[in-house]
Amino acid sequence: MSAETYLNHPNFGLLYRVCIIDEHQELFTTLYAQRLFFLVTTGPEGLKFEPISRADSRLLVENRMRLLRRLGNTKDYQQLQRMHNQTFF
Repeated sequence: MSAETYLNHPNFGLLYRVCIIDEHQELFTTLYAQRLFFLVTTGPEGLKFEPISRADSRLLVENRMRLLRRLGNTKDYQQLQRMHNQTFF
């Protein structure tokens, strides 16, 4: 989780990866404002951008944090917790 990942959205410009949700889904936000969130799904047809609310984004991140804590992945959990605090507080 230490590598920063960016995507270029056709309408909203540069997006910054908040976290990996699962094998084919990642959560991205607009780089500067961090007010618009997108669930990006990777599939055989390419990338799919699904806009989601800030509250839903926060819930996805918190669920991911719980999973990392359960798995005992302390380093990734702490990094995601810092990102959570910077993004949502």
